[in-house]
Amino acid sequence: MRLCFILNPTSGTNRSQNVAALLTEHATAAGAEFDIMPTQYAGHAEELAREAAAAGCRVVVAVGGDGTVNEVARGLLGTGAALGIVPRGSGNGLARHLHVPLDLPAAVRRVCRPTFQRIDAGRINGHWFFCTSGLGFDAHVSRLFAQAGTRGLATYVKVALCEYRHYRPTAVQLLLENEAVRDTHCYVLAFANASQYGNNAYIAPRADIQDGLLDLCLIDALPIWRAVRVGVGLALGTLPTSGGAQFHRSRHIRVQAATPLGFHVDGDYVADATDFEVLLEPLALEVAV
Repeated sequence: MRLCFILNPTSGTNRSQNVAALLTEHATAAGAEFDIMPTQYAGHAEELAREAAAAGCRVVVAVGGDGTVNEVARGLLGTGAALGIVPRGSGNGLARHLHVPLDLPAAVRRVCRPTFQRIDAGRINGHWFFCTSGLGFDAHVSRLFAQAGTRGLATYVKVALCEYRHYRPTAVQLLLENEAVRDTHCYVLAFANASQYGNNAYIAPRADIQDGLLDLCLIDALPIWRAVRVGVGLALGTLPTSGGAQFHRSRHIRVQAATPLGFHVDGDYVADATDFEVLLEPLALEVAV
């Protein structure tokens, strides 16, 4: 079995490590046949993953954060290769949900001797996501976080707290599969394939990545008393019972917003829009875990 490690050299907060050398050391010790291919620009990981799958690699490993994992996974859809993960990001949401070790040597050992399973994949306005997507405040913060110049949880929290004082909810119409239209407001509307954003912030702790359904978390407003409940619920995995959010499940969702709302896929801001279509593709991606 041949592996290909697709390495994003800019991922994570510790860029002093020679990650390629560490991958070589531990993959060699595990007896693997492998290649290492560094990315050079945004979107490159998807291209490299598709090429590696076409060349016969059985496992193509994303070495990076959630954005790198998303790109590699997109490149593997419809191929005979499985996604592996060596987490190197600041959140590592999908890796945490799949119980991939955050320690590099352990993650390499795991991916060199994997078991295989299939997981669901989501699409929002044609953009694939594998962990979470969402509208509203989380997408707004994702956009500013990408511009902050530094990575890590501390930077994300700082941006979120600063923007919390100014952000206001947007009126939306929400249509779930086989249900009537709901008129509501959106402060956050998260579409969760997996249970968490990353950093063990559990936006949908009951989400099942193989059940053919997305878990929707709707927060229509966030006054300070509810913000405290939501924060505690995210940290403890108790958000569904906290009284801070509403939860639904659906495979097909439509949203129409009164004014443009930003949206993200796997933590990366994409664009603003007023109309959204969200679909789930059951068991669309094979993973090596």
